[in-house]
Amino acid sequence: MRMERVDWPGDILSLVAQEASALVELLCEQNSGVLDRIFALVEPKTLDHRQSLTNTRDRVSAIVDYFKSSDRNSCRRFLAIVYQYSENIPLLLETTLVSIAGYTPDHLQSYTDALKSMALQKYESVAQAVVKDIRLEDTWVYLRHRNPPRGKDRTIQPQASLDNHEGEESEHKVSVESLLKTTSRVVTLLGQAGSGKTLLVHCLGRDWAEGSFPSIHLLFLLEFRQLNLISRDLSLKELLFLFYPACDDDEEQSDAVFEFILSNPEKVCFIFDGYDEFRAKLTHPEKLESINDPNKPLPLTDLLSGLCSRRFLPDCTVLVTCRPRDVTDMFGSPGFITCELQGFDRLGVKEYAEQYFHKKGDELKKKAVNLLMNNRHLLSMSHVPGLCHICCVCMEHLFSSDGTDLQLPTSLTQIYMQILLAFLKRINGGVVSGTSPLQRYRSKIVEMSQLALKGLEESTIVFMDTDVSPELQDFGVKSGILSCVKLTREDGSSGYGFTFMHLTMQEFLAALHLMTSQNITESQLKKKLNLKTRWTTKIDPKSVFTDSLHVYVCGLAAEACKSSLVQLKGTEGTTAWVQKRQATVRNVLLGFAGSTSQTGPKIVELCRCAHETQDAKLARAIGSRPQFELRNIRLNAVDMDSLAFVTAAADQNVCLDIGGCSIDPDCLEILPSFKNVDHLIFRSRKYDDKFAEALCGILCKLQALQKLDFISGGLTDVGAAKLARALKDCPHITHLNVSDNSLKDEGITEIAETLCRLPNIVSVLMGKNSISTDGILTLVERMSACNSVQKVHVEYVDFENTDLNNTEEPKNVMLKQCNINVSNVISLCNKLGGFSYITLVDLSNNSLGNKGLKKILDLLPKLGMIQEINVSENGVDMDGVVMLASALCNQKNLRKVDASENGKKKLVLWFDTSSRHNSRQLTPNVTGIHLHKKLSLTHSEIKPVYMTKLCKQLVKCENLLDIDLSHVDLSTNGALLLIRSLADCQRVTAVELRHQAEAFIKFVPEKAEAAICKLTEYKLCKSNVEKLSRILENCPRLSELDLSHNLLHDEGVKCFVDYLPKLKISSSVSLTGNQITQVGALHLVNSMNTCEKVVAVEVSLGVEDQSLIKFVQEHVNGKTLRLRECSFEVIHLKKLVEIVNRCPRLLTLELSSNSLHSQGLFSLLDSLVELSTIQTVKLRSNGLSSEQIEYFVKKLSSCHQHRDTRIEEPWLTGNAVASLIAKCLNLQPHIKEISVNRASINIITEGNSSPRSTFVAHPENFSPALQSISFDDCDIEGQHLAPLTLPIQKCHALQDLRFSQLKVDRKGADFFSAVIPFLRNLRNLTLDLKGAAEDEVATLMEALPKTTSFESLSLSQLVLGDHGATVLGRALQSVPNLKSINLSQCSVWTAARGQDLVRGLVQCVSLAEIRLDSVILDEEGITILAQGFSRLTSLRRLSLNKIRVVTSETFVNGTGILCLLASFKGFRQMEEIELESWRIGDSGTYELVKYIPSWTELVKLSLSENQFGQQGSMSLCEGLMSMKALKILHLTSIGSSDLVGVASSLKHCPSIEDVSLSWNLCDDSLARTLAEILPLCTKLKRLDLEANNITTAGATVIAKCLPSCPSIEVIRLWRNPIAKEDENLKDQRLNFSSV
Repeated sequence: MRMERVDWPGDILSLVAQEASALVELLCEQNSGVLDRIFALVEPKTLDHRQSLTNTRDRVSAIVDYFKSSDRNSCRRFLAIVYQYSENIPLLLETTLVSIAGYTPDHLQSYTDALKSMALQKYESVAQAVVKDIRLEDTWVYLRHRNPPRGKDRTIQPQASLDNHEGEESEHKVSVESLLKTTSRVVTLLGQAGSGKTLLVHCLGRDWAEGSFPSIHLLFLLEFRQLNLISRDLSLKELLFLFYPACDDDEEQSDAVFEFILSNPEKVCFIFDGYDEFRAKLTHPEKLESINDPNKPLPLTDLLSGLCSRRFLPDCTVLVTCRPRDVTDMFGSPGFITCELQGFDRLGVKEYAEQYFHKKGDELKKKAVNLLMNNRHLLSMSHVPGLCHICCVCMEHLFSSDGTDLQLPTSLTQIYMQILLAFLKRINGGVVSGTSPLQRYRSKIVEMSQLALKGLEESTIVFMDTDVSPELQDFGVKSGILSCVKLTREDGSSGYGFTFMHLTMQEFLAALHLMTSQNITESQLKKKLNLKTRWTTKIDPKSVFTDSLHVYVCGLAAEACKSSLVQLKGTEGTTAWVQKRQATVRNVLLGFAGSTSQTGPKIVELCRCAHETQDAKLARAIGSRPQFELRNIRLNAVDMDSLAFVTAAADQNVCLDIGGCSIDPDCLEILPSFKNVDHLIFRSRKYDDKFAEALCGILCKLQALQKLDFISGGLTDVGAAKLARALKDCPHITHLNVSDNSLKDEGITEIAETLCRLPNIVSVLMGKNSISTDGILTLVERMSACNSVQKVHVEYVDFENTDLNNTEEPKNVMLKQCNINVSNVISLCNKLGGFSYITLVDLSNNSLGNKGLKKILDLLPKLGMIQEINVSENGVDMDGVVMLASALCNQKNLRKVDASENGKKKLVLWFDTSSRHNSRQLTPNVTGIHLHKKLSLTHSEIKPVYMTKLCKQLVKCENLLDIDLSHVDLSTNGALLLIRSLADCQRVTAVELRHQAEAFIKFVPEKAEAAICKLTEYKLCKSNVEKLSRILENCPRLSELDLSHNLLHDEGVKCFVDYLPKLKISSSVSLTGNQITQVGALHLVNSMNTCEKVVAVEVSLGVEDQSLIKFVQEHVNGKTLRLRECSFEVIHLKKLVEIVNRCPRLLTLELSSNSLHSQGLFSLLDSLVELSTIQTVKLRSNGLSSEQIEYFVKKLSSCHQHRDTRIEEPWLTGNAVASLIAKCLNLQPHIKEISVNRASINIITEGNSSPRSTFVAHPENFSPALQSISFDDCDIEGQHLAPLTLPIQKCHALQDLRFSQLKVDRKGADFFSAVIPFLRNLRNLTLDLKGAAEDEVATLMEALPKTTSFESLSLSQLVLGDHGATVLGRALQSVPNLKSINLSQCSVWTAARGQDLVRGLVQCVSLAEIRLDSVILDEEGITILAQGFSRLTSLRRLSLNKIRVVTSETFVNGTGILCLLASFKGFRQMEEIELESWRIGDSGTYELVKYIPSWTELVKLSLSENQFGQQGSMSLCEGLMSMKALKILHLTSIGSSDLVGVASSLKHCPSIEDVSLSWNLCDDSLARTLAEILPLCTKLKRLDLEANNITTAGATVIAKCLPSCPSIEVIRLWRNPIAKEDENLKDQRLNFSSV
């Protein structure tokens, strides 16, 4: 009986007040679910107060009172819930509630009927082109969920890859129908473009309308492309009734329906289709304001987010469709699930094609279906339902075209090009004219393409009718490219718009515009070619773009699309323009291919792009990488087909590593097309027995496959059995890894039995499976009978073999975490006895204990050639370690024990097998007497009782023995106990103990000649120092003692120094880092007096904090004291003077950075002068003033012996140093040499023969003994030189005058012209000046010495003009005894004046050295130089680099160069010759080499930057054979890449030290030759191979020979195509940098 509505005439709030007591009585009898629904209508603040009441009746009464004073709508919803959910309502109250609840079943039913009718109409509209009925119960999706952690006791370390699978996503198949069978949840349905999401949600709407989902009363299907048209805020009610209005806009009906929705959300379903087409991004739920009023208008993003995140209507059902990349926007609300549409399998493709061609004739159907199923490319694309339809349309078009030569498209882009042609064919009823459709409709296609790109850039999917011209509307609809759609505007009015037939068609046309429009620049085009990743995060920007635009752009760059693009471009010169644009796309992709930072998803996208281009070069560049690592994406058939394309193009073996990727079993059928995959890896819990079964079906078809990893998966014994059977048909398999699955004894045994049938198997890994201990022992027994097994590894079960026929191949047995205890040891050893040649046994992580360890030690070494036993983490303690120490001393074959944490953690034993291996040829070294043994006991805490036990055992060892106690927590007394071994055992050669760090004790078989003791980073008090010193008194062999960083302080240092005379130390003591003060430093200095054997003390109290004492060495007669950064006060300086005065043998004193104070300084300087033994004084950065230095120099005049004084202060530059030197020359007549270099001066004085003369009374009357003075790079300018004029003029004995880097001006020129004439004995003059004007240079040249004693002149870098060159030429004629001249880089003269200079130069017939680099000469100048060379028979060193000849090319390349080279004939004593940048060709090289045999003393030959041909290289090879003294050979950039012969000839140069062959583009053939001859060049130090074409292989060949080349210091390999990270290139002498 249907209860009719009765209009309530009164106020609803009054009614609630009237019936309040009846409502309270009724609600007190209801269950908590009814009350919870009512509480949900109350504001949170009010609700908190009501719920705080403890009594139910009180709470109910308070709630009823709340609604009595609420608004009419809230009161109506309250009464509706009471009416709908309450039980046993009194009849009178029920009648009243019906009349006021706000809706009746008639309103709801009529609206529901209308909804169902609309759902059916929409389905009919969407499904018009569907050729196959959709059955939701037979349409499948992958439902994703997270795996819980596996039930195994193992520690999982988090990693970036898929090694950690806890919480990994897995999938299972469910039907689409089931998605709405369960209500009150949020479902996200994922699918790529064309997967059928829109069709399926309309099918859901159809099935609901037909009664399939009875629990859903109302279903609203909204499209995001329609929601894009809404810009204003809407309430939920407004949104729903905008698209699904009430009948005849009945407000009463809409109110009633909405009340039902609010009261019954669990009966309502919302479907939102196409989130990827939504312009905006859903608001994050955390940013949503509290939503209490469902009638409140909200932004659409907030409204939809509130529904999807269940912030309101929490029990409703929500289904959202989107592309996979947008799933992160759903925020994972409670009840949220994700599923992804499954495409067609092979059978599904066939069924669809048959249905499509069903009415087109049997012959066409058969032909088309067979073609589709047999074409790999078309079939791979057809796994996507939308693309399957496209392929069918394409084939129909192709079959209907004229001609018999059917050209099938090979890419998705080419298919869409055919689809475009098919659409164009529909216009005019399919009538075909002679003109190409692309040309005929070019203007419309251009306009359509422009619209498509504009839409994508503006995030527009639906175009309003005003956006599309009427002509384009007509063209688009007739062709089928555009579809006309009905729109609902935000004001409720209806209209029409247009969409492309599919978003992928819009992208294809947009790509056409990009590739054909003159308005699109290359830069704009490149921006569209960013690779899309399939990994997304919640912060990624929302974009309407699909994932295919760049794919179509790449597809249009294919050669097959060129003609179509040319037709669409349609202007002159089109072909070249199109080719350039296509090349731009391919070049961008080549750039991506060269990047090493591309992730797996982007690599897949790049492969798809390459497949679209069909470009072999591009595919080869991508496929040349050794491994494709793919993670956490869905791999479809198109992806697999693209990967197959690029790997096949590379023509090299490749590894395909697939981890966590969703991959349909049907996609595995594409794997046989991967021609070069030799290593296949599957790692994920998703890959289970069913997946393994599918894989087994294609394994035998993978001809290149050698390695198969099926790891971290869901494989059980069932799947393992199938896999093992399949492997029998894979004879090339060498590696199988099934680690980290769910295999038990049966599955492991099944695989083990297969091993012997695989002829090429190298390794099998079975780790991290569920194998029992008995199963392990059985497995070991079976493996022992298989000769091919090299390695058995349980936990990582591993079998390896390299030579199946060699039963003596070493075998490894690894039984980790197998619960083996002492009771299993005998059985295990018996089973291991079946192996013929075991080298490694790993029993780590078991339960052996000390007793089990003893049994292992007794039994296992007797089984064969065991070299290593690992018993780590087996419950062994220090008693076990002591037992091993005893065995190390007593068992001759046990050579090393490596333990940590008292044996509890790491514990590995190594054995020497040489005595067993060479039993027929035993020698003393083989018997073990001199076997090098080692005990490593690190990171341990050893108690004194165990330290004593260890020492008692270890002293019994008669072999070389190293004890490593690094990171052992030793007390100071424990450390001293170990140091006592130096005295107790004369075989101890070193004790090195660093507190809680590295610590070693080393024994030798016989008495050690010397021993080292290092005790560092302890806290040694005075008593510790005394105890240590008494121990060391009994160590007569001690050579080095290191007590660094022990916090000795001054007291501890004094204590040690007091003991020092009693210690017998032969080399040094280090007390660095002991935090001493100036007092402690003086204690150390005093050791030179208290201990006769001390020859040197070095102390630094600065940051370095260094203290070192050295003892008597051979050839050291005096003592040296170095004090740095000591900051001595006056009292300390006085004490220092006292100590120094008591040290008569002090030869060298160095004081650096000591901030000496004046009062004590003068006393110190006086003492330094008075100490007759001191020969060298170095004062560096002590803050000395000019006056103090003058005082010291003056005092030196009283010295009676030779004295070398070096003073360095930062102010010693420029005018200050010039003035100081002038004063020193006036104060001290005995100065023999002065040199100034930067901020330091070096003064060497002669002894004073007159002991009473302490100073000079009349300095103007004496003649200084100065013989040499030099100023080098000390910021002196000409204006600073005036004070030096008179002092230097008096130095009549001066022989060497040197000024380098001097800024000369007129004053400087006047200085030299005033000084040089006074220097009658001057022999060497160096004026490397800068900044001089021409007249100043002329002045200098006029002043040059004209004496017979003058021998050497260097004017390098001095700018000589014409006048200077002429004057210098004349001057040179006056110095016939000149032996050396350097005019390099001086030339700014003209060629004519250069002749004058050369004429003067060749008059110096005694010249032994000439340097004329970069001078300018003409033909006449060269002729004069050549004629002069014939007379210079004493010439030994000649440098003519980069001579600039002002003449014709004929002269330079021909007779002029040969003429000059011919003049070398008279040279007989040549030692160095440099002829760089001469452009010497083959004839010049031949001419030069003719004279080389007579230059027997030639040590340097530099011919860089010339142009050698093959004949020139051969001539040089002949010359090198006679260069026995040659040390330096530079052939940089000589224009020949074939220097193999030159390199080979280096073996005839036994003295060679430095070779440069850089910048010659030589290849690996040079590297191979060098690798052969380098071991023969026993003195070679430097080899420069920069900027050649040597590859990693060539560099590796060189690196391998370096162990045989101890003299080589560096080989430069910068700018070569070498992977410097290669493991073979780790030798530090290989230099890959620019310096």
